[in-house]
Amino acid sequence: MSESLLTVAYLTASVLFILSLGGLSAQHTARRGNLYGIIGMVIAIVSTALAPAVTGYAIVGGMIAIGAVIGAVVAARVQMTAMPQLVALLHSFVGAAAVLVGLASYVDPAQGLEGIELPIHEAEIFIGVFVGSLTFTGSVIAFGKLQGIIRSRPLLLPARHFLNLAFVSASIYFTVDAISVGHSEQGLHWLIAVTALSAFLGIHLVMAIGGADMPVVVSMLNSYSGWAAAAAGFMLENDMLIITGALVGSSGAILSYIMCHAMNRSIVNVIFGGFGTQEGVAPGAGTEGPRGTVVEVQVDEVLEMLKDARSVIVVPGYGMAVARAQNPLWEIARRLREGGANVRFAIHPVAGRLPGHMNVLLAEANVPYDIVLEMDDINEDFPDTDVVLVIGANDIVNPSALEDPNSPIAGMPVLEVWLAGTVVVMKRSMASGYAGVDNPLFYKANTRMLFGDAKKNVDAILSRMTG
Repeated sequence: MSESLLTVAYLTASVLFILSLGGLSAQHTARRGNLYGIIGMVIAIVSTALAPAVTGYAIVGGMIAIGAVIGAVVAARVQMTAMPQLVALLHSFVGAAAVLVGLASYVDPAQGLEGIELPIHEAEIFIGVFVGSLTFTGSVIAFGKLQGIIRSRPLLLPARHFLNLAFVSASIYFTVDAISVGHSEQGLHWLIAVTALSAFLGIHLVMAIGGADMPVVVSMLNSYSGWAAAAAGFMLENDMLIITGALVGSSGAILSYIMCHAMNRSIVNVIFGGFGTQEGVAPGAGTEGPRGTVVEVQVDEVLEMLKDARSVIVVPGYGMAVARAQNPLWEIARRLREGGANVRFAIHPVAGRLPGHMNVLLAEANVPYDIVLEMDDINEDFPDTDVVLVIGANDIVNPSALEDPNSPIAGMPVLEVWLAGTVVVMKRSMASGYAGVDNPLFYKANTRMLFGDAKKNVDAILSRMTG
């Protein structure tokens, strides 16, 4: 393939990637957006493989085949509940690739240096390795936290901010010194040192972030992986990598900002702070916050409430994803709608552990897009709602965010479900959510608790409804 044809192919792929991002911004165009992305990636891979600089077709073809098989197997086997972990793990691969490209470029600087001054190229290498190494280790730690291998409670070391500053300052010093002395063995030693420092920084940053902020962390790591890819593109003089990396990096940063706004959190605080305790533990006796009597109900009682309701709002959370209850839940909603009830689904921006997690699950169950509403569009409707069905959600419906200024989640916008006539909460137990804080919603006079596995309870409601 000639250079001019390669440029056209890269330009076409870039346009398709932009169209893909545009399509993914709305549920009804998401499938088309995915299709654009797939076509763009195929064009990018094929055109790169056919580029004049590529000669080892057997090796390239073998690597593509191995990667394709692994990707297909993983995509087929991984459940939607494990998708956040998978995304974090994939981000780590991008970071590792940037590090390896940087090390290879420094060892063999003659590759791809047409018209580029060596100091500039070395600066690109050091920056790319720094971002890549941070992305790699940070993503691995995020995977461990999401998978439950590492506790979700933040690790807050004394003087942790000074420690982060020391890592960054040392990395800058090594980079400047290596560039000043020129390409040398000493420079390679400094590059390895920057790699190690950045790796420790990635570990420390994500370990210091609490469970409630993990959705934002995944989004931020997505942004980091994009900048790492762009840095690799500069090192390799590959326009496609630069454009794609910049798109991923900027879109990830924008999404992270939007999510932080939805949580009333500063993005700087999320990156360097974090809050929350261990996920899934019952708050201790000394936990601040209202306590009261929990009113437990059974399946038959919930069914009667739903039958009598004219307006129903369903609030899904991570518990619904774990139970995989979206399909029978939609069947219940469909039957209620056929009976004349106004049934809608309310989505909090950080519901689940990945941006859009609940939207994907509901789309998987063929829930119509027009009845799946975001928090800002449905919050004012709760006072006129007869029954709210909360399935596996916790922190996103916690009234202490608005009522308790001392709460760790104070100021976080939440779905104000307690304003409805009756709130039915489906949970396995009284354990806390991912933020590790008590939820006063459970003790309110209009709240009813339906304990047990969400899938079994939803199936039981549907069975009695159709029986």
